[in-house]
Amino acid sequence: MLIITGTIAYDYIMDFPGCFSEHILPDQIHKINLSFIVNKFERRRGGTAGNISYSLGLLKTQHTLFSYAGKDFEDYGKSFKKLGISLDNVLIDKKNYTSTGFAMTDKTDNQIWGYFYGASDNISKLNLKKIAKKGDLVIVGPSGALGSMSIVKQCILLGISYMFDPGFILTQITDKDLMLGVKHSKYIIGNDYEISVIKKRLKDWKISKDQIVIKTLGSRGAEIQTDGKTFGILPVRLKNAIDPTGAGDAWRSGFLAGIERGFDLKTSGQMGSVAASFAVEKYGTQEHFYTIAQFKNRYRKTYKSLIDL
Repeated sequence: MLIITGTIAYDYIMDFPGCFSEHILPDQIHKINLSFIVNKFERRRGGTAGNISYSLGLLKTQHTLFSYAGKDFEDYGKSFKKLGISLDNVLIDKKNYTSTGFAMTDKTDNQIWGYFYGASDNISKLNLKKIAKKGDLVIVGPSGALGSMSIVKQCILLGISYMFDPGFILTQITDKDLMLGVKHSKYIIGNDYEISVIKKRLKDWKISKDQIVIKTLGSRGAEIQTDGKTFGILPVRLKNAIDPTGAGDAWRSGFLAGIERGFDLKTSGQMGSVAASFAVEKYGTQEHFYTIAQFKNRYRKTYKSLIDL
């Protein structure tokens, strides 16, 4: 069983029609004071755990969403129930609001994020032992350093495999905890920049033969490394890519859906790319939709092979 942890959130997504780099003076970065006028604004469902769970629902992949939401979760939850996603293990903080993210994207797809954890501050209180067992795979989505490391330590104590996704907490987490999370993980996932930061900070880290390192490369696809082998995952070519926000979470969903079905790493990675391609065609992290037949058709057209879902 896949157990998805991390944040459930509402995202405020904004588009800046220029380039951030044109407004940042390198010799003045010690006193940045900038305002960007955006030309698009939307409020959407989001959060890493929520996004991954949503696309797993589209792919009819059984999983457990294990997280916290706030007193404003009702509308969010209704959308998930329509997809048949169980909310039995989503706990509600009745005194706080659901986590909220603020994302601004420029015309070259660079992003600036601000984040309020809200109800997700409770994630460190989640008791994994109540729902997890050996043979499960826990996805340690970013939940702040305290929340993420709580899940990591519980996985290690219980002997449960986990995927470590530390990208959003790299500015918070200590080198000691980063090494702990990386060293004991079955899967490590991040974009090319995040993986580079991890390797730079953990100079003594050596990938073990049982570990799998996944580097997502945006429009260039992805790279999966394990036991001396590297699999290049080709991207899905699109005519109308609108918004990259949430593509990484959709990629994770496709990959995990493949792993849960017993597919090999390359096939699972290709499923990740297909899932991500649907996400970037819509503005927001959970605005895309597809049927299993549509997913299989896009996979066939891209990779010239059939997949049995």
